[in-house]
Amino acid sequence: MSKPNVKIIHFDQCDPKKCSGSRMIRFGLAKIIKANKIGKALVLSPISNIALSPADREVVEEFGLVLIDGSWNQIESLKPFFQKGIPRALPFLVAANTVNFGKPTKLNTIEATIAALWILGYKDKAKKYASHFKYGNTFIQLNFERLEKYSKAKTSSEVVEIQKHIMDELYGEEN
Repeated sequence: MSKPNVKIIHFDQCDPKKCSGSRMIRFGLAKIIKANKIGKALVLSPISNIALSPADREVVEEFGLVLIDGSWNQIESLKPFFQKGIPRALPFLVAANTVNFGKPTKLNTIEATIAALWILGYKDKAKKYASHFKYGNTFIQLNFERLEKYSKAKTSSEVVEIQKHIMDELYGEEN
């Protein structure tokens, strides 16, 4: 598979009919790996204090992008895996999947992959991944302005600053 190499650690915690991670593997968009094979790869992590930014592209080019595919309802059991490799959090985005549509930050595996690819500068690849899912293009449309802003940042700190402005616009300056 061309760069970046997308890998999934799959925990079989979700409904197999709705599991985007399983579908990604079936479509050849990612390969399944065991947790002990993460190595120095970048791991998308909802508990990381460092935001994903275009500055992470070199790490992803060399070591790959890892997604932990599990249920949001069982997030506590997955926390140790989110701390492996080089953990990075996605900035504020809104889900378009059928389970969490419209919910901020409740992305499924394919949405997280699309977002990461976009932010890292792989927009064509992100669109290709999105095309395999009914809501994939909706996710991009729903978050287009945010994704574009994040993809133009140079560092994690800039992504956080952009996110702060977005949050202020949405929810007021108290946040």
